[in-house]
Amino acid sequence: MQKVVFVAAAQRFQEVSRAMDKIVEAVTDLIEDHWVTFLTGLGVMAIGWIVGNWRAKRRWEKKEFFDRLNVSLNSISDGTLRIRTILEKTCLDVFLNSVAAAEIVDAAQKTTEQDATLPLPKADYWYYLNSVLNEVAEKFAAGVVRRDMGLETKSTRYLICLTNECAGDVRTRKVRAMLVQKSLLEKLPEKCPKLEAESHATRWQTQQRLAAELQKSPWKFLEMEIVQ
Repeated sequence: MQKVVFVAAAQRFQEVSRAMDKIVEAVTDLIEDHWVTFLTGLGVMAIGWIVGNWRAKRRWEKKEFFDRLNVSLNSISDGTLRIRTILEKTCLDVFLNSVAAAEIVDAAQKTTEQDATLPLPKADYWYYLNSVLNEVAEKFAAGVVRRDMGLETKSTRYLICLTNECAGDVRTRKVRAMLVQKSLLEKLPEKCPKLEAESHATRWQTQQRLAAELQKSPWKFLEMEIVQ
């Protein structure tokens, strides 16, 4: 009985061995026939990794993060310009389309010291701004529900504008969606308010230019209501 089992096991081993030989032979033939393609693919992967790391290093050195969108609340309270972040996400998370996100990144790199607004096609501007509006609206959805329930709330009209500041002492460059009360941007004070930091002087200049741009190119702005 043991001899029969041993013979069966030996035969099974031989079958497995022959099958493995065939697999190895097939893989060897495949490599011999396509070794150039394999090496090319590995080379492309290696180059992509090197270029990707080089770009990441350059972005860090220049402090440029154009693939990120920061929603910045700008207000004047007690005579002081206050800048606060409402949210920050990748452009792809906000615009939900790789082509749209790439267009935003490309436009951000074309802004100038004189004009921080993104040079996007007029016909497409609403779609980009509406994507930002949806993100901001989600943050304040509770207020809308409270008002619908008849509870006491307060609402304010805001304007959204897509920018990338190039002028002055800007520590990091990224796509910034400026969120400003409509009434403030329409009647911006002529005198510079107090600044919480010296670098905020650039933001004040941006606000002044946005106030002028609102009159010149209102389609670069989108109005929204925030309820709390």
